[in-house]
Amino acid sequence: MKYRILSNEELQHLEGDLKAFLIINGVHGEEWAKLNQEDPQKALELVELFSDQVLQTVYEKVRFLEHRTPDSCIVFHFQEDEQELIAIQKKSEASIDLSTVEGIHEALTKTPTSLSFFTSKKNYNSSREMEIHLLIEQGAVLSDQSFWNSLKEIL
Repeated sequence: MKYRILSNEELQHLEGDLKAFLIINGVHGEEWAKLNQEDPQKALELVELFSDQVLQTVYEKVRFLEHRTPDSCIVFHFQEDEQELIAIQKKSEASIDLSTVEGIHEALTKTPTSLSFFTSKKNYNSSREMEIHLLIEQGAVLSDQSFWNSLKEIL
């Protein structure tokens, strides 16, 4: 397994896609029920393969992620060969919260001197999609190009 097994809720949302995947792999409705009963390990392996394919497709489309805490906001831009990041860090004496959009906006407009900024670029250590997966597992969420562009302008 490359990434993770999709949750039951995720699988329910992708039920049609899962059925199509199973049919492509020669497993039809009644055969799926029988496989679950008689060879649950084989059924699990098919779900793992489906999960990896779904996540690979999703990760290939990701261009921006962000990770926020009360003390920092890091925005990642995933390009083909490298990732770039912009980090906003509150200075120790600042009483601001960077975990919300409102807090970030307020800090940038009213108290920018209470923030420090850092930018970095690096090549991928493993595959681009695996690095995206690991960041999501650590709590990063999807972001967008407009937020990235706004931060680039500030810098």
